[in-house]
Amino acid sequence: MAVKIRLKRMGAKKAPFYRIVVADSRSPRDGRQIETIGTFNPIAQPEILEINEELALQWLQNGAKPSDTVRNLFSKQGIMEKFHNAKQSK
Repeated sequence: MAVKIRLKRMGAKKAPFYRIVVADSRSPRDGRQIETIGTFNPIAQPEILEINEELALQWLQNGAKPSDTVRNLFSKQGIMEKFHNAKQSK
């Protein structure tokens, strides 16, 4: 089973709110998920990004592939750098 870390859209029309979820790559965008690891609110000023770093790193180490947008969000938080450093130290 290919696992992806991606955004699941929530919120009202023209007021998006996203959950960062781990899901099977074959499931639809807002469909079934395995686990929720954070939230992202792009409408708030400044943007609100909450991620459980331990869960994110655990899923990345287990082979989950982040979507392009999630990869950018993880980079802003420094999670991708921690993942690559942990990978290099092994």
